[in-house]
Amino acid sequence: MDSRNLINVTKTYLPPFEEFASLLSETWNTRWVTNQGPLAEQLETKLKEYLGVRHLLFVSNGTIALQLAIRALGLTGEIITTPYSYVATATSVLWERCKPVFCDIDKSDFCMDVSKIEALIGPETSAILPTHVYGFPCDTSSITQIAEKHGLKVIYDAAHAFGVKTKERSLLSFGDVSAVSFHATKLFHTIEGGAVITDSDEIAEKLFLFRAFGHKDDDYISIGINARNSELHAAVGLCNLPRVGSFIQRRKDLNDLYRRSLDNSRIEIPAIPKHIDYNYSYFPVLLSNEAEAVSLKEHLSAGGINTRRYFHPSLNTLPYLNPSSCPVSENIAGRVLCLPMYQELEDEDVLRISRSVNEFMGY
Repeated sequence: MDSRNLINVTKTYLPPFEEFASLLSETWNTRWVTNQGPLAEQLETKLKEYLGVRHLLFVSNGTIALQLAIRALGLTGEIITTPYSYVATATSVLWERCKPVFCDIDKSDFCMDVSKIEALIGPETSAILPTHVYGFPCDTSSITQIAEKHGLKVIYDAAHAFGVKTKERSLLSFGDVSAVSFHATKLFHTIEGGAVITDSDEIAEKLFLFRAFGHKDDDYISIGINARNSELHAAVGLCNLPRVGSFIQRRKDLNDLYRRSLDNSRIEIPAIPKHIDYNYSYFPVLLSNEAEAVSLKEHLSAGGINTRRYFHPSLNTLPYLNPSSCPVSENIAGRVLCLPMYQELEDEDVLRISRSVNEFMGY
């Protein structure tokens, strides 16, 4: 297969090099390349304005964002989380010496099934950590009610949710803390990076200290690590942020084309939740069983089309992550396949992918 004909499941958008270099010209003069430089400060300000949030701290990646959130909230014991997410969601809990307790998911939106949360709450439970899967919003209202009733904290893994709004409010503004990834595969990215977002002045102060070794200048206040990001990464973000609107519109057009082109009588295309402004960050489809999903992946790969089984395996099945039974998540994780989705994907690529899927399904 000619590499020029390969279609990857995702493709990192890079802004014009001249634009990136222009932003970095002053950095080259001052040699201020890290330690919360002016470009990092500017990116934080612009992100807060774009998202309409009170506090946002730019950090080195989305995993450390989750770890900082757990530490800043002083969590111990058990954290109820989702089995249907990237492994970093659960391993962040374990890394911070807490125990992940898995709550099964809703088969309609793949997010945590709120009807099953309270049965998992015990004397050691300190928080709920759901994921907005594929950018589909969790039931934030019900989760807030449950958390307040039982005195629990809420952290949202919002890695997939940049640009998503519900009731004209950024999905990243919910919870005690939201953690977001700016990895190169994401809709908005800084190549490597992430952020922690909170409405609380107190939590923001802790996050600020924990991100930078626990001190301000020569005043040493608390424990901390180095979770800051560089001026080079911030410059990529500053170039990409003004383009997010056009990225989302292009992805919407591609999403619509997939839905028109795929014969979905034997595959399931999840419905986008109503009453949200969506970011179209993924295009998952569900097959009838795991064997069919694996076979379709192999069929597409043979034709130069890369896909991913986001998110397989169901995290509750991993031996080092407190194994438990989550039948809905296990079923969905076995049957899911994410087709290529990125704003530079061409219409003819979507048509080629759709033809290949339809061919496999026997249409």
